[in-house]
Amino acid sequence: MKLTSEPLPQGSRSETVLRTISKIHSVESEALKWVACPESYSHAFLVSRAEELVDKKINAGEPLAYFLKGQLYFEEKKGVEYMKKIISAESPKARHLKFAAAYNLGRAYWEGCGTAILENEAERLWLIAADHGNPKASVKAQSALGMLYSATHPKDLKKAFFWHSEACGNGSLESQGILGLMYLYGHGVRKNLKAALECLNQASDRGNVYAKGHLVEYYYRRKFFTKAAEFAKRVIENDDIEQLAKATDCLPFYIAKGLAMAAFYLARCLHLGLGIKPDEAAAKKYYSKACNLDPAVAADLELTANHGRI
Repeated sequence: MKLTSEPLPQGSRSETVLRTISKIHSVESEALKWVACPESYSHAFLVSRAEELVDKKINAGEPLAYFLKGQLYFEEKKGVEYMKKIISAESPKARHLKFAAAYNLGRAYWEGCGTAILENEAERLWLIAADHGNPKASVKAQSALGMLYSATHPKDLKKAFFWHSEACGNGSLESQGILGLMYLYGHGVRKNLKAALECLNQASDRGNVYAKGHLVEYYYRRKFFTKAAEFAKRVIENDDIEQLAKATDCLPFYIAKGLAMAAFYLARCLHLGLGIKPDEAAAKKYYSKACNLDPAVAADLELTANHGRI
């Protein structure tokens, strides 16, 4: 369970700036008449217009405006200082914004975006954003802490389990799937097959592709080959990682891994005729798909197969 956090927006896209502008206008009742045809404006114009509107709100003393300016600049890769201002703001109205700002700033330190990579600072900020598991705080920060403690050297899997439990209890689909695996393999908690399958099945039903991939693996290893093949087919029907990430709010990194696992085990079933009619051509197609989705997962599973462990 290596922590690979959701990447910050790459490049400058007008749609992210327009979202910020829309949020600004949602605070008031003005209509977005001047962006009726957004493609007719340059990106630089949209950024300039967004800054103008945000500054107007800042001058009016609205805490939300500081966050929106930080978010706008985060999209433009220069929001570290604004996020710091939000975190240090004294207005009680800005409390919920502090959690989001601390989470985003933690991501910046973890990924080295606009600042040096400082893992300890990322941890400190995520702990602020997580606010002792407060359900009104940043649930993403709670989940990120679970991943962080799974990735540190040495790992602290008990802390990882604690934070994934908090995040899951507060609705995190990502953490629910990871909790299932922690119960399944006894990472940070005693093995508990019943709890593992409960978490994995619930996460799968909610759309967690990483959980789906591990369920395919579970069915295969238990020799439920027909169930493994049928489920893997359904999982791999939609391999649009970006769309799945938007729909589930899960990390593309883990979605790709889940899809690769499903594709590989489907290929294995087709190759050996396990629970499904053998089809060499289809098997090659799904082996290739697994490699394209996540080469590391495919290589690891191929090595495991070559050693006769699956």
